[in-house]
Amino acid sequence: MPPEEPPKLTLRERKKREARRAIAQAALRLTLDRGLENVRVEDIANEVGVSPRTFNNYFSSKEQAVCAVVVDRHEGMREALLARPEGEPLWESVKQAVLEQYSRDGEPDRAYVARIRELMGQLMLRGEFLNAHAAVERVLAETIAKRVGGVDHLLCRLMASSVESAVRVAFVNWFTEGEPLLPTLERLLDELAAGMPTLTGGTARKPDPNTTISLGEQAC
Repeated sequence: MPPEEPPKLTLRERKKREARRAIAQAALRLTLDRGLENVRVEDIANEVGVSPRTFNNYFSSKEQAVCAVVVDRHEGMREALLARPEGEPLWESVKQAVLEQYSRDGEPDRAYVARIRELMGQLMLRGEFLNAHAAVERVLAETIAKRVGGVDHLLCRLMASSVESAVRVAFVNWFTEGEPLLPTLERLLDELAAGMPTLTGGTARKPDPNTTISLGEQAC
């Protein structure tokens, strides 16, 4: 018997979701074109044909709207996870839900991602960017808890945090090393599910204290 399907969105809920996404995309587009300091809430509202008051119904600031591109992914991930077959191992369900979201649009455009990374690194956006990632992690943890019927919410948060870390590591590896995103992400999630046996299962070689091993660019 398949698991209970997520409740269907009403027409009003779908329209609200679409409006929020349109505002966020306009905010990001204008900010990339002009720079954050040259974009006003009024500019974003005009871009999508709504009033500043409508903008404020969805976002508390232009910074929050710009970073909403990170949060939007959680909606599809939540629905995909809740729709996985009943009885499927939890890690497999989570992995497939995550891979589904990151496979929809194919490999990201490297030049565009470089612009996004530069933008999100700005001090004015850094706080909202971190808040956005925290929101995704929180929703994933709540969805995992719902999937397994509660259990230990602390462990659900740990699992969600591990998954988000795997996504960030895979993404940075794709950006800096040029390796395909999805195979790397799948490998990292499989390693987490199995307790990272590739790293911990063999005989450890005693490290040379005088040797520094670079792990590449810091994930952000």
